[in-house]
Amino acid sequence: MHKNNRLTLLTLALGSITASAQQSASYVDRLADYNHAVALYNEEQYLAAQLLFSKVKQAHVGENTEVEADCAYYIAHCAIRLNQDGAEDKIDEFVKKYPTSSKQNQAYVEVTDYYFSKGDFSKALKYAVKVKENAISSEKRLDRFYFEKGYSYFYTKNKKEAERYLKKVNTSGEWGEQATYYLGYIAYDSDKFDEAKKLFDKVETKSTYQEKMGYYQADMSFKTGNFQKAIDQGTAQMSKATAQEKSELSKIVGESYFNLKQYDKALPYLLAYQGKNGKWSNTDFYQLGYAYYKSKDYNKAIEQFNKIISGDNGIAQNAYYHLGESYLQTHKKTQALNAFKNASEMRFDAGIQEDAFLNYAKLSYDIGNAYESTPSVLNAYLSKYPNSAYRTEIEGLLIDSYVSSRNYKEALALLEKNRSVGNKEVYQQVTFLRGQELFNEGDFKGALGLFDKSLAEQQNLKYTAKAQYWKGETLFYLNNFKESIAQFNAFEQNSASKGLSEKENLNYNLAYSYFKLKEYAKAGEYFKKYTDANPKDESRRLDAYLRLGDCNFVTGKYWPAMEAYNKVIEANKADMEYARFQKAISYGFVDRNPRKVEDLTAFVKDFPKSNLADDAQYELGVTYDVMNQNAKALAAFDKLLSEYPTSSYKARAILRQGLIQYNANKPNEALAKFKQVVKESPESPEAVEAVQNARLIYVDNGRVDEYATWVKGLSFIQVTDAELDKDTYESAEKQYIQNNAKSAIEGYEKYLKSFPTGQKALQAHFYLGQMYFAENNLEKATAHYEAVTAKDKNEFSEIALARLAEIYLKNKNTAKAIATLKRLDTEAAQEQNVVFAKSNLMKLSYEQNSYADALRYAEAVLKMSKTDNKVKADAQIVIARTAMATNEEAKAKKAYQEVLKVAKGELAAEALYYDAYFKNKDGKYEASNETVQKLAKEYSGYKYYGAKGLVLMAKNFYQLKDSYQATYILESVTTNFTEFSDVVSEAKQELQMIKGQEAKRNSSIAQ
Repeated sequence: MHKNNRLTLLTLALGSITASAQQSASYVDRLADYNHAVALYNEEQYLAAQLLFSKVKQAHVGENTEVEADCAYYIAHCAIRLNQDGAEDKIDEFVKKYPTSSKQNQAYVEVTDYYFSKGDFSKALKYAVKVKENAISSEKRLDRFYFEKGYSYFYTKNKKEAERYLKKVNTSGEWGEQATYYLGYIAYDSDKFDEAKKLFDKVETKSTYQEKMGYYQADMSFKTGNFQKAIDQGTAQMSKATAQEKSELSKIVGESYFNLKQYDKALPYLLAYQGKNGKWSNTDFYQLGYAYYKSKDYNKAIEQFNKIISGDNGIAQNAYYHLGESYLQTHKKTQALNAFKNASEMRFDAGIQEDAFLNYAKLSYDIGNAYESTPSVLNAYLSKYPNSAYRTEIEGLLIDSYVSSRNYKEALALLEKNRSVGNKEVYQQVTFLRGQELFNEGDFKGALGLFDKSLAEQQNLKYTAKAQYWKGETLFYLNNFKESIAQFNAFEQNSASKGLSEKENLNYNLAYSYFKLKEYAKAGEYFKKYTDANPKDESRRLDAYLRLGDCNFVTGKYWPAMEAYNKVIEANKADMEYARFQKAISYGFVDRNPRKVEDLTAFVKDFPKSNLADDAQYELGVTYDVMNQNAKALAAFDKLLSEYPTSSYKARAILRQGLIQYNANKPNEALAKFKQVVKESPESPEAVEAVQNARLIYVDNGRVDEYATWVKGLSFIQVTDAELDKDTYESAEKQYIQNNAKSAIEGYEKYLKSFPTGQKALQAHFYLGQMYFAENNLEKATAHYEAVTAKDKNEFSEIALARLAEIYLKNKNTAKAIATLKRLDTEAAQEQNVVFAKSNLMKLSYEQNSYADALRYAEAVLKMSKTDNKVKADAQIVIARTAMATNEEAKAKKAYQEVLKVAKGELAAEALYYDAYFKNKDGKYEASNETVQKLAKEYSGYKYYGAKGLVLMAKNFYQLKDSYQATYILESVTTNFTEFSDVVSEAKQELQMIKGQEAKRNSSIAQ
């Protein structure tokens, strides 16, 4: 039995040996392939190795052998080295799928090592953090791993972790020196210079590190304040350094010399510095600029200081202060003002701040200030530094600055707050000058109050006299003619008025005041005094002759009147037409009717389009009538009616024709004319007279019933009330003539209530309008003036239209103002009213963007001889603005140049701005800046143009390579002029552009 069993077992064993032999042959083949793949891997034939490993791995699938795991390991590493897609995922997949593989930790170590050797330290770190450090058995391998992980942290700027791993490296091992060097660098970079020095000392003798260490040692010596040692180390290292290191060493050596105050030695090294990434910082520019400053090379100092943009630290304050000093040394006061202003606003160094403020205040007085008024700056200095050694000097400048700045509005506000005894004379002067400004702006009530304040001080007799004169002028414009005469007389009696320019026009103004009061004899005396003095102002002289003629005419002195009119006619300028007309009329009063006819005929022929042409034609008809030349009279009236159909004389002419026909015993022709008057001009005084004359004809011809029927159809006539109408009107008129305004108003209102369409309704409306206007009751004045202008053109139309236009303009009723002004422009006989109409139509057209109309009116205004300088300036401004709006800058430039010759106040400020603007356009940047500075000094009260001028100045400075001035000015504009959004927007846009350019070379600029 036992034998049988053994046989069976033996048989089985023999079978097993046969099968095993077959398997071993297959295994040997796969093992050979695996070993071949490993050999290919080691020979860096990764693609071939990967394919073979994949074959071997496939053969072991399901056996879960170590060979399968090893194949997966090598396949993943081949993928890494071949940079295949998903290679990194294969590493993680290997670790996850084969957790018992002996190569699991090694996989991450090898990948870390691979990426580290390739210099991809971020990826090296990614796998290093997955390594189980305690699974690395080899101390040498562990040292290498610690260094690689530590350096990767160093590279990714994680100094804390870098330091932790580099400290684990065995200092005596292969990686010890490198770890020590980088630990030294970390200490150096963390400003731990003592620790860095100790670490660097350990590797100082190694040639590998000597070249780099020289730079760090020089830098550490510099940073620890050992400047001479830094210089020695830096210069010694210079020849061994790279180009970049030479730049950094130059900075270290240059700044060390700078700190030792050896500025001449510092300069070449500071200049050799190339900056960080090609950019300098504000500190770099400051050091080079200060070195130049100390070497007294102020222009080069400016070149560097003005690159310091938007600085906000002690270095910047120091730089701006010395930039101001450098500008002063090179006589650039405008630039110096900005630099000192900037330094005075910074609090890092109180001493520099105070001295900068002092310089800023003095320069503000000297050249003006566009940011704030000079008095405000000086007051601010005294307030901030009440115990300043310069207090007395600044107080003296303050008093004078109130006047020299010409910003009388703000000066007055400051003086009102500080009414000290020492300021009384200045207060008298400023109130007068501010009063003059308001007078020129048309604010007569405001001006009057200021002239009264000036007169109350009595400190300076010259200004007392001036205030008396200008108060008289103001009262005249406020229609208070009696008081204006009193003021002019007070001025004349004041001994201080002698030699004042106002004296030249005194008699002229007195004459006009009497003229307005209808005291023509007295007015004539003063007009003659004025003309006898042969004044230089031709326009006033001719106007005085004209009014002298009028005064003599009204008082019945016709020959002297004609002599005065002749002076105007001979000049052949303003009012020549009027003078010729008046002279012709005068001949009629001295019984020279043929000469009157001759002159009137010539007038109509020479001036057919004149506003007086219809007057002349009417007078021609009247004169022929007086001379009993009926046919010529009728023909003259017919010509008036045909050529001047809208004439205010139309009704009168037809009425005169009717009277001529009546006197010639032609009742039917006369009656037709009278009825024509009634039909075409109902409710007019001529219509009432026509009805009365028609009554005589009807009565003479026994046609009373026909008359009664006709007259009942006329709404404006009540024959029985005629006498009451007359008496009521004359009662009111008597009060008006006696200047009893209140009683006159009551009388005229009563008349209109009783006789709304009475014979004198037109006159009543006009005089009520005048009285209500004088009382500033514009609503009632308007109603009565409109009643006058609603009628056909009449003797009151012109004045009523002028007053209505004035009221509509004041109330900003643009539509009615334009309609009224257009009618006034057409109908006015007085040239000043035509000027008034055209100039305001010009302004309104411009405001409504009707540029063609605005230009047409402006050019017409300039052609008129009686246009004063202010209106001329207005016209030129409109031409200039219109040209700018339509992009005709050449035309605008010419117009603004004309404005500059005559303008004052805000218009002058605008013209100066555009003078600077066009100089900038022409590339004349310095000249443009000079104009802006003039604008700041002489017109600081007009802040809008001051702000625009500053933006222009900034642009000029940037073109002149002064980036600091440009940016500082623009930043100041955005801070100080927020009320002008358009200017601030432009400033911000320009500032952004400049900073964008400057950031390319200055690392301190944040965009």
